[in-house]
Amino acid sequence: MPLEHCPLIAGRAQLVQPESADCPVLPAHYELNSSQFLFSSLSIALAFLLLAGFGARIATRLDLWQWWVPLVAVSGVVAADFASGLIHWAADTWGRDDLPFIGRRLLFAFRIHHLNPDDFLRRRFVDTNGEVACLAVPVLLALLSLPLETVWGGRVAIFGFGFCAIGMLTNQIHQWAHRASPPRLVRLLQDHGLILGRAEHAAHHERPYDTRYCITTGWCNWPLEATGFFRLLELAVTGLTGARPRQDDQRYDERYRGRTPWGMERNG
Repeated sequence: MPLEHCPLIAGRAQLVQPESADCPVLPAHYELNSSQFLFSSLSIALAFLLLAGFGARIATRLDLWQWWVPLVAVSGVVAADFASGLIHWAADTWGRDDLPFIGRRLLFAFRIHHLNPDDFLRRRFVDTNGEVACLAVPVLLALLSLPLETVWGGRVAIFGFGFCAIGMLTNQIHQWAHRASPPRLVRLLQDHGLILGRAEHAAHHERPYDTRYCITTGWCNWPLEATGFFRLLELAVTGLTGARPRQDDQRYDERYRGRTPWGMERNG
């Protein structure tokens, strides 16, 4: 039976055996309840309003024709991509899904995503982007308080705008990278390397999921892989704590080994 017609388990319901060898039962991300959906919707609306207000403040208070403006803005975009990779690596590599708060809200979603990446495609816009928007709100509030009349304030503002403008879209860009047929404009941006593309991200979804962590533009993936950045971090963490990387991921892998559609959306 085609995998797209097979049942999924929602949330953290009891994990059961597949009904048949041809139809595996895979874990799925939990559905937002009404209060969570409302909170995520408000977070998205507030984050975009703050970003628009911040952009307007920059446009009316700063001379944007100075040579350093595009360089600093692009630096903010690069920093957002690096931050996405650092968070992605940390969530993929350390912790267990039963940890208080972050286990349920964060780590469980990462574990599911490796086992059942196509589940990400059924998540709605609010579900996909609400948590990132919530994190962006306090950052934008802090940026709005910057003294733009100072040299450092203007530079931090431009950097912060680039960081937030692309960073707020990280999960959406990630979801687009899983789609075989994203919107035409999105595909154009992917093809020109301006945001994370499908082929670039597909490399991460190969066992043991320890490469290509950056999921905003993907620009930082090559230098971080070339320098062994994350492997060095893992050695440092293991040396300090004794923890072994990806133990929880391996636990999920063993539970579903041989019953998982490793890869990405299968059409086109």
